[in-house]
Amino acid sequence: MSRALSNLSWWAYLLILLIGGSPLLWYFNIWDGVIPLSLKEYAVVVLVLTHITIAAVTIFLHRGQAHRSIEFEVPTSVFVRTIAWTLLKYDMPTWAPVAHFFRYWLWLTTGMITKEWTAIHRKHHATCETAADPHSPKTYGIFRVLFGGVFLYVKESRNKETIAKHGAGTPSDWIEKHIYTKYHKYGVILMLFIDLVLFGPIVGVFGVWLVQMVWIPFFAAGVINGVGHYWGYRNFPSMNKKENFEDWSRNICPIGILIGGEALHNNHHFYPKSAKLSVKWFEFDIGWMYIRILETFGLVRVKYVYDKNLNI
Repeated sequence: MSRALSNLSWWAYLLILLIGGSPLLWYFNIWDGVIPLSLKEYAVVVLVLTHITIAAVTIFLHRGQAHRSIEFEVPTSVFVRTIAWTLLKYDMPTWAPVAHFFRYWLWLTTGMITKEWTAIHRKHHATCETAADPHSPKTYGIFRVLFGGVFLYVKESRNKETIAKHGAGTPSDWIEKHIYTKYHKYGVILMLFIDLVLFGPIVGVFGVWLVQMVWIPFFAAGVINGVGHYWGYRNFPSMNKKENFEDWSRNICPIGILIGGEALHNNHHFYPKSAKLSVKWFEFDIGWMYIRILETFGLVRVKYVYDKNLNI
């Protein structure tokens, strides 16, 4: 029996959880979940949860890992450092609470592997708008990238050459190897269980968890990679200088809140190492605001910001 269970696919565990968990909730009279909310309250919960995921992607994966524009640091407070060492027994130079939180949250809500995401994004910049670009609308068309960008991501994640060439410098500690990478599909199952218990099998699964699961595949793999290279305004005539190809990147919207500032995509492609994505007075990058707040508390160190002397 144990061997049979171990051979089950991750989606089979999801099915077992749904079939077995729902009657238990009904039996214990918590069909509406531990935290019954109004429709408006559920909407707020979903927006908050998905926004945390967006923040994790733009701050940790994108600006932190792919471009190294920021570094995550241990708080300078002696009290906080002492508590962290006492409770977690981490080697102090490697204990960065924000990075660890984002890694855990992304494991729960996306199942993405840090090294894979980093490698694919770096390859996108290196081969932008060429046939080798993993998700260029110039090659695949806007609708395929917008609605099927996640499949292009999965396809490229299986390219071992891409991962080996572009994935250097990503976390390789014990928890990354033995939990976040080895069991990368099981975090979303744990998230399903949490949502099911908290909000019930109907709202928790279809109103909260399902939205969490499609948020990043659509907005990151679809909107940013697709619309961000197809429609919008440009501050810079960006070029892929390495390949001598025109860069189609666009700023989708000057107010970067919904997708963490990533809507300012043309700005990012012009200066990819900058931790700040807004450049004009009317542009707002909420990801940069979060970074500055974290920097105030000694949790993040900004390494690169665009040159203010540039003619912008």
